[in-house]
Amino acid sequence: MKAKIFLKKVWKWTKRIFIFLFFFQLFCILLFKWVDPPITITQLLSWVSGDGLKRDYVGWKKISYNAKLSVIASEDQLFPDHSGFDWKSIKKATEYNKKKPNRIRGGSTISQQVAKNVFLWQGRTKFRKGLEAYFTFMIELIWGKKRILEVYLNVIEMGKGIYGIEAASQYYFNKPAASLTRMEAATIASCLPNPKNYTVKPLSNYVAGKRQRVMQQMNNLERDIELQEIIDTNTSVKTKK
Repeated sequence: MKAKIFLKKVWKWTKRIFIFLFFFQLFCILLFKWVDPPITITQLLSWVSGDGLKRDYVGWKKISYNAKLSVIASEDQLFPDHSGFDWKSIKKATEYNKKKPNRIRGGSTISQQVAKNVFLWQGRTKFRKGLEAYFTFMIELIWGKKRILEVYLNVIEMGKGIYGIEAASQYYFNKPAASLTRMEAATIASCLPNPKNYTVKPLSNYVAGKRQRVMQQMNNLERDIELQEIIDTNTSVKTKK
């Protein structure tokens, strides 16, 4: 009898916790459509582990056109077209990882990276991947592409303990993100998605080589009308050098 009562209480509190978590995450998704996340799990762990935490959130208009274009060219060229998932890239990454389990390759879109970095933790478990898929779907539905790109440029790691384009721009080039030239933006974008291994300062051979490819893709992509609608050249600083 006592066991039954105990199990009923456990079930009751379990339901309450799940209901609370459901509405809390929904509240956070809606809130972060307009408000920048105060801190992420990744940023907190970076600070705790001793890597430091350099970040400075900036608004859409204070991020250069070049920075927006460069990360799309580097990380997710189908960003304007997909609904959060690039299934071809995911399939290729899955097949590659089966063949070479010691050299993991990711197939995540910018939307997936935002979902992971804002709401979750780093890891490759199926449970975390499932949550990532849910949050990716929700931010695509509620935030839209422009907000997703803005948050990405503010929370993504761009160096050891360096988060966001403003902190990266100040650290690497001693200037605000609004003033980044084409080459500077491409240099920062080329360290993604593994800035600890592929360093900007000192400039690694990988980043130096990838930078040229990113700049070429920037030239190709900026002709895309749907991409221009997201980047919105009228409300961001455009510095072509």
